[in-house]
Amino acid sequence: MSEVELVEVAKPEDNEKNERCSQTLDEVGSIRNGFNIWIFLKRNAFVILTMAAVALGIGLGFALRHINMSEREITYLTFPGELLLRMLQMMVLPLVVSSVIAGISNVDRKDFGKIGLRTFIYYLVTTVVAAFTGIFLAVVIKPGKSSRHTSESSPGKTEAVSAQKSCGDTFLNMFPSNLVEACFRKVTGTSDGINVVGLLAFSVAFGLILSSMGSEGKPLRDLFNCMNKAIMRLVSIAIWYSPVGIIFLLAGQVVKMTDAAEIGRDVGMYTLTVVTGLIIHGCVTLPLIYVIVTRKNPLRFYGGILQALSTAFGTSSSSATLPVTLRCMEENLKMDKQVTRFMLPVGATMNMDGAALYEAVAALFIAQVNDMDFNVGQIIVLSLVVTAASTGAAGIPQAGMVSMLIVLSSTGLPTEDISLLLMVDWILDRLRTATNVLGDCIGVGVVQHLSRHELQTSSPAETNLVLEENPPSKSISIKME
Repeated sequence: MSEVELVEVAKPEDNEKNERCSQTLDEVGSIRNGFNIWIFLKRNAFVILTMAAVALGIGLGFALRHINMSEREITYLTFPGELLLRMLQMMVLPLVVSSVIAGISNVDRKDFGKIGLRTFIYYLVTTVVAAFTGIFLAVVIKPGKSSRHTSESSPGKTEAVSAQKSCGDTFLNMFPSNLVEACFRKVTGTSDGINVVGLLAFSVAFGLILSSMGSEGKPLRDLFNCMNKAIMRLVSIAIWYSPVGIIFLLAGQVVKMTDAAEIGRDVGMYTLTVVTGLIIHGCVTLPLIYVIVTRKNPLRFYGGILQALSTAFGTSSSSATLPVTLRCMEENLKMDKQVTRFMLPVGATMNMDGAALYEAVAALFIAQVNDMDFNVGQIIVLSLVVTAASTGAAGIPQAGMVSMLIVLSSTGLPTEDISLLLMVDWILDRLRTATNVLGDCIGVGVVQHLSRHELQTSSPAETNLVLEENPPSKSISIKME
């Protein structure tokens, strides 16, 4: 048989099948790429809308600066933004009461003993340190102080703050004589608004008492847990309106600015101050605590939680990051599940180091922009308010705006200036969320090291329980003679 006869010629049907397969694969690849883009847009829709709202608001404001708008016209322009602020302020009272009482009352001190005590001491210490780090940087850097503010002070505002917010009056606000009156007026009587300090103090005390009541307090705990979940849903719905409100808040702020370059420089310095504080807390303070307590290399610890930190930065939600954080701590770093399953869920809602630092810097920044000077007593009270407000913050994206309003209203600062913070809050929210998750993870390592003796004594009981549930099979030995 000749060589020509051995050559196989492909049939036309085979060529058509190959072409169809290649076309199908191309279509599948294009559909997959489109699907990935759709998933990305869906996951980051809020961030994209917020960034677009910031750009549109600033652009609209500069476009309207050439028109000499009256105060009445500016009020009409900022009306949608005013609706956003009112929606958030409406939820301050139920959020403070329900979140703080639910968070504290759900902790059973008898069950967790020393581990629980060490956990809350760690959370309290790191949150207070983060707050004072932010206060120190804001006082030293002075992000809201410029040459214009220094040369042209407004003594009227400073006197008003000094008269209303003396240290003694603030501590009196912690013990309101009437809880109903505290919902709309401070103890001083001259300043209207929610007495947040008094409500926080009462909520903490009420939550502690409720947690010690055991089964008797379960119906009331369930009530506050359900109320807290409902308020969180309302907050998440209201936050989706925030891009619309941001557009008009920023537009009105830009129109009212006398020197746009000066305000832009102040906001830039504010962003730099917050980022510097978060870096110091995340790369110096927390690793230092870990090294002092455990005597271990923190770099190896950081390597095991990189996925959790990147997820926190991407989702901007410590609650959404919780499953990834649990897996990193238990599988990568081999942490004890008794510690992780207790600390991480509690830390996702109560341990907010990044939020405490951010709120401290933001409050002093707004005070400096408005030429309001805080004395030492007011700064100490600010740190206490920031610690309590960050503890009750929701673990969802952009929920810091609500807790920021709590801090501003409790310290006598103008809440409308929060629009200055919204320009850069979309990126700072992600950075502080990553810092929150980092603080939770470091806390697990610290508490596990301090509680290693208690964990070792409890492990034999768990081993016996496992053996009772799964008894070993009898082995059959065969002797070979």
